[in-house]
Amino acid sequence: MSFKVSLIRGDGIGPEIVDATVRVLDALQADIEWEEVRAGSGAFKDLGTPLPEETISSIGRNGVVLKGPLETPIGTGFRSINVTIRKHFDMYANVRPAKTTPGLATRFQDVAIDMVIVRENTEGAYAGIEHVIPPNRAAAETVILCTRWASERIVRHAFEYARRCGRKQVTLVHKANILKETGGLFLEVGQTIAREYDDIAFNDIIIDNMCMQMVRRPEQFDVIVTTNLFGDILSDLAAGLIGGLGLTPGANIGNGASMFEAVHGTAPDIAGKGLANPTALLRAAGMMLDHLGMVDKGRRLEESIAAVLAHGKAITGDLGGRAGTAEYTDALIAEIGG
Repeated sequence: MSFKVSLIRGDGIGPEIVDATVRVLDALQADIEWEEVRAGSGAFKDLGTPLPEETISSIGRNGVVLKGPLETPIGTGFRSINVTIRKHFDMYANVRPAKTTPGLATRFQDVAIDMVIVRENTEGAYAGIEHVIPPNRAAAETVILCTRWASERIVRHAFEYARRCGRKQVTLVHKANILKETGGLFLEVGQTIAREYDDIAFNDIIIDNMCMQMVRRPEQFDVIVTTNLFGDILSDLAAGLIGGLGLTPGANIGNGASMFEAVHGTAPDIAGKGLANPTALLRAAGMMLDHLGMVDKGRRLEESIAAVLAHGKAITGDLGGRAGTAEYTDALIAEIGG
């Protein structure tokens, strides 16, 4: 069965890492037909909008999009193109794995980190409910939105993910000791839903203690579920534990459409030089393969990435090597073919 997938090459290093990813998926013989569409700063310069209607229509029609990093043009009215896509398609679950890669130097050489952060993607402090208080911007306020409905679906998504992937524990991160109503509601929902999953251990932890525990004993965490702002912060912290954003994929899951992406920026300083590391987008593509039911191909992709990185002879400069994008990609394709 062939799947049609919307493809956004993006800005900066985006086209380079997307090209590398498409080459690797072709080597895997993934049954994907690409429908290329535009978004970002390049689209704005050429088409007058950073998010053309054609792109929205394509994502809605295909239900899956693989996306390179985007630059949001200044002064367009978009807070973020990524956020706009997520909101338009109600991609409510942001899923960010962070796993140790053997052979790569990180801050934790003697422990195996393997955590997944499941972040509520539509509410919280990022709901966009902000007000300026006159005169002269004397003050400003942000409303933290937390509904029972959104809390239930993200917590349930975390437990279902844990069960489907054979994971053993879900940790809910909150600030209910201070945010009695919003944090309290999120915690209450988590405690209630946890009772339905007696095969999975459940615990909760306050956000400040969570940050400390992640840098002291990160190996204790498995699946983590939390609110929008806390998830944004913790997912970058988790990336730092395993080697950086260049290794970390992201998925935004909705009932009608899902987006898979590298979570790093456009890196304009190295764009066009053939130096970019495509690992984050490759791993996002692996998550996409799982999502499309091509689990064996997704596993083969991750095994090949791990093997090439562990070997150390064809890794990019951000990881301490000397290889360029093409050389690293060639090594992956050779590993897949081997």
